[in-house]
Parts: sequence; C-alpha cells; structure tokens
Amino acid sequence: MHTSTETLLEVDDLHTSYGNSQVLFGLSLKMKPGETATLLGRTGMGTTTTVRSILGLVRATRGTVRFRGERIDHLSTDRIGRMGIAVVPEGRMIFANLSVEENLRAFSANRNHSQDPWTLERVYDLFPRLKERRQNMGNQISGGEQQMLAIGRALSTNPHLLILDEATEGLAPLIREDIWHCLATLRSHGQSILVIDKYVQKLLTLADQHTVMERGRVVWQGNSDELGASPDIWHRYIGV
Repeated sequence: MHTSTETLLEVDDLHTSYGNSQVLFGLSLKMKPGETATLLGRTGMGTTTTVRSILGLVRATRGTVRFRGERIDHLSTDRIGRMGIAVVPEGRMIFANLSVEENLRAFSANRNHSQDPWTLERVYDLFPRLKERRQNMGNQISGGEQQMLAIGRALSTNPHLLILDEATEGLAPLIREDIWHCLATLRSHGQSILVIDKYVQKLLTLADQHTVMERGRVVWQGNSDELGASPDIWHRYIGV
C-alpha cells in the first residue's frame, strides 16, 4: 500500500564493520511511506547488522542512512527512535519484571502525530490475548505472546517505520499465522514495515519489495512478482 512517492528510508552504499571484521559491503535500499519491504538472507549474512546500522547501534564506516529526508547515520539510537523508527528486536527483549500492560504503557507516544494513534485499547484489539494476559509479568507469558507484546510495544510509539528482526523465529505455526495476519492488517492501514524473516512464501503476499543479501552484499532486489518467478533465488540465497 503506497501512500506517497517520497522516500521514507534511504540506505546508500553502507559499509559496516565490527572491529577488523567487515560485515556490510555497499548495501543500498529505499523504502517509500506505506511500503512493506523485506531483508532476506541466511543467518549471518548481514540482515541484523543492517538493522543495527539503521538504528545507530553500530556505526557505518562508509555510506549514509536517511530517514524522512534527514541524514541519521551520525545520530544516537535514542534520537533515531524518537524520530519514529521502532524495532521488534530478535529475542524480543521485553521487560520480564513488568506486567504486559506496564510494558505497553512504558513506551507510549505519538511520534508520527497520528489522528488515530495506537492506544492501549487498539493494541488489545489487535492482540486480544494480550488483554487476557495484561496483569501477567513479562516472564509469565509464552514466546508467541512475548512476540505479540514486542510488536504492540513498538506500535504504541506510533512509529513512521516498524522494523521486525526475525519476525516469526521460533514460534509455533499457529502463532506464526497470527503474526502474519497482524502484519497484513498493519500494512492495510498504511504502516510502513521492514521485516526480516525466512518464510518467503508468506512474504510474497505481504511485501511490496525485497532485498536479498549474501555475505553482506545485496545480490538481488525486486518486487514480489519478480521474486515469486525466481525460485532459484530462494534456493541459492535464502535456503528454502
């Protein structure tokens, strides 16, 4: 669902290293507002480092990251978050010593100045199971419920861009379907989403565009129709 021709996120010629070990080699991608995009690749190929570079958790050694027209690769992670990028990190990282509701309230904001913002009740409407568990502590709910909570927490900031790193990793098939349904609902509402996952068949119906990575480099980019017609790309680089 495209809402504008302007660029929401632009990553250009990004090089990132951890010490002497270079991980990204000239990565570039663009997203428009309202798009759903993917980063695809086997574990260790640079998808998570790309997310960390966008968020300022690791500094690029070369290249630029622009968000809503403003260069952000020199900014702090906190500042980048307040500009309207929210992440559902690999491992979820919810607060175990806070209740479900306290986790959701802790980050509540309206960073995209929405006229119909994500409130606590809207998150509960999206994930009724969280409402049932609202008094449970973060460590007293299942892995699937923790992932729902991590998504709800990110949405409660009302971000311009929602990033999900390993969106359905380790989840039971039924819970995985719940997450896909949730992302389809968000997409239909115009939420911009960047998702990392390995279930290409599901992502073909969800995403507008795809970036495939191998050893820190972009090896293929295109839309869902093009990726659907290129099963060799799946098998060579994604392992399906």
